[in-house]
Amino acid sequence: MAVQFKDYYETLGVSKTATQDEIRKAFRKLARQHHPDVSKDKKRAEEKFKEINEAYEVLSDPEKRQKYDLLGSDWERGGAGGSGFPPRRGGGGFPGGGNGGEEFHFGGTGFSDFFEQFFGGSRGGMQGNPFGGMEGFSQRAQRGQDVEADIMVTLEEALHGSKRKISFQRSGNAKTETYDIRIPAGVREGQRIRLAGQGEAGSSGAGSGDLFLRVKLAQHPEFKVEGADLIHELQLAPWEAVLGTEKSVPTLAGHARLKIPAGTQNGRRFRIKGHGLTKDDKTRGDLYVVIDVTLPTEITAKQRELWEQLAAESTGQDS
Repeated sequence: MAVQFKDYYETLGVSKTATQDEIRKAFRKLARQHHPDVSKDKKRAEEKFKEINEAYEVLSDPEKRQKYDLLGSDWERGGAGGSGFPPRRGGGGFPGGGNGGEEFHFGGTGFSDFFEQFFGGSRGGMQGNPFGGMEGFSQRAQRGQDVEADIMVTLEEALHGSKRKISFQRSGNAKTETYDIRIPAGVREGQRIRLAGQGEAGSSGAGSGDLFLRVKLAQHPEFKVEGADLIHELQLAPWEAVLGTEKSVPTLAGHARLKIPAGTQNGRRFRIKGHGLTKDDKTRGDLYVVIDVTLPTEITAKQRELWEQLAAESTGQDS
């Protein structure tokens, strides 16, 4: 099964010299456009949203981005002179070690085989004969290695929980194995979902290892995650911060109205109780709205005149 190179810069519509701020802005724009909640074609939107998230997962991480850039489009020949990536074996997936070195090709995790091969999958424990084939050790029963892969979980799934169908193929086996897994409400970044006995096969009658799906929370265009709390950055014009206003802010369930009092300072946090993610005790965290007072970068002659009048008035009050 061939693994296709993913051009993450093309996916986000940015150049290879794009700054982190440009990458973040491109992601937020595309993620808002293709978020399944706002699209009529939800199936296509879900696939596009996953592609955008995968690209952002790599390009927003300086270490991953550096490795990806070293890899380059000649990845089939090992990238730029060997960049520390695992070898491409058997046409895709990611290689295992030990007995048979099985490769796994996943479906339904939200990540492509390309991502899993170079940024995701791993093996645990020692397999095979550690003594280089010394007599007396070659037939020792060895439990199969555990296998890890990433699974992309949206914030909506983390809030409510969900059921997902995942599939995988082992190297040399045309059969596709399919499993229904449960993503529990309140799942966190890095948490692992275990499929017992679905890792690499053991040797000499020993049991198979386990398959662990490692949760990666999908990036959301509106929220950052802090534990069970969500953070939303709300941009205000200077006059809105000074005079006060009322704003509609997004939540995972829709929108909420937030009253901004007069004299609100940049960086102030407003708490909307119970609009965060699910906690271990099944209660919910909070949504924090952080104020970002945005100054205009260009103004008209009339606007300049008004700002100068305001400055003169303010200076007069200070004297």
